[in-house]
Amino acid sequence: MNWKEFLTETKTELIITILSLVILLTVFPIFLSYVEARTGIILSDPLLNYFEPVDLTWFTFGFIYLGLITAIINFIPKPDKLTLALQSYSVMLVFRITVMYLTPLDAPEKLIALNDPFVQLFGSGQVLTRDLFFSGHTATLFLLYLITDKKWLKFIFLFCTILVGIFVLLQHVHYTVDVIAAPVFAYTSYRIVLAIKSGIVKINS
Repeated sequence: MNWKEFLTETKTELIITILSLVILLTVFPIFLSYVEARTGIILSDPLLNYFEPVDLTWFTFGFIYLGLITAIINFIPKPDKLTLALQSYSVMLVFRITVMYLTPLDAPEKLIALNDPFVQLFGSGQVLTRDLFFSGHTATLFLLYLITDKKWLKFIFLFCTILVGIFVLLQHVHYTVDVIAAPVFAYTSYRIVLAIKSGIVKINS
């Protein structure tokens, strides 16, 4: 389906999707500031105890942005996939806000802060350390893996997911449970959106 056909059939859905995501992206930084200001507990993580942290910031964001740029290039000509990605990401943001609110955590003791180069250049410059459960970067890349239907792209997204998950652990940015849980929440978000879409189609038919 091209953009002309898509907008003719599902213009309202796209508008609602974009508005919902804009609202969430507006609220999310405010929520993250709240999370960063509160205290939490430090988890005992046997895996992190085995090694000292190493700064892999540039490698981490290199693979994150590789995945995101590849996704944008691939999804722009496919409005149905792009909309599915935006909707699934919106649901995942709701999950992140909910579970972060319910699980106040402090960062691992030996954390080396993960400074997003893009945020440092164009954003507020605030370094976040308590946006922990679950890993948003890992979950986002896995979400892209689920949505794309090209095998070679699936390989790229899965490869990036695994590497970023390993890198944030090596840097002690996240606890092990944060990374393990990320694909679970990504998959759940994706399946919720598909279930809603399927339900709407059945109602309309």
